[in-house]
Amino acid sequence: MQANRKRYVIGNWKMNGTREHVAAFFRSLTSQQELPNTEMVICPPAVYLSQALQAVVANPNIKLGAQDLSSYPSGAYTGQISAAMLLEQGCQYAIVGHSERRDFNKETDADIADKFFAAKTSGLIPVLCVGETHAQRLANQTNAVVVSQLQDILNRHGAMAFDGALLAYEPVWAIGTGLTATPEQAEAVHHLLRETVGGYDSSVAQRLPILYGGSVKASNAATLFRMPNIDGALVGGASLQAEEFLAICESNK
Repeated sequence: MQANRKRYVIGNWKMNGTREHVAAFFRSLTSQQELPNTEMVICPPAVYLSQALQAVVANPNIKLGAQDLSSYPSGAYTGQISAAMLLEQGCQYAIVGHSERRDFNKETDADIADKFFAAKTSGLIPVLCVGETHAQRLANQTNAVVVSQLQDILNRHGAMAFDGALLAYEPVWAIGTGLTATPEQAEAVHHLLRETVGGYDSSVAQRLPILYGGSVKASNAATLFRMPNIDGALVGGASLQAEEFLAICESNK
């Protein structure tokens, strides 16, 4: 059992959804009772944040997050969205460093660290994603890769940077593929991440929630959540279905 850490289930809708879907999804959650030790967070596309905010007013058990943010506070950055704008839309969380941003948008660890600190200094809770590709796992590079993805942040501000933040381990080979790391594989990486932060400050490391992501669904969530260093899930496709998302949340006990 986790050492008194809060549990989280965060739904990342990616580039999916319509106004009709948003309305139907949140209608399905309106009668949901509070889960005492689990924070439920939905990260819809930015264009639907305003609509989602109106829906969550009726259900304070659900929080909103952003899928990305700019590292800049304002200015001539066409298409980007600042932390302040996200806060105005009711966001409390922001995902940074998702593998799709690293891959498609060529974001570096330094870029991601800039976004992490832009979120944290503005009052958003950053959710830092780390994870290895299939080729890196086969080459036994998993540990080196995920530790290196923490390093820019640790080098700048040490472990205290992660106080009040979240980590999410998302093996790239398990995202949207139907493949899932075994509970033991995921636990080994989560333990390593906690140890790495603990090398700077053990108390921060023990408080740090670390989530697993990668084809999480209701059928495999409970076995993952039983691992001592897995504090919840960052859920992709399964979070688009209200019943499936709730079933995952209810597994996180």
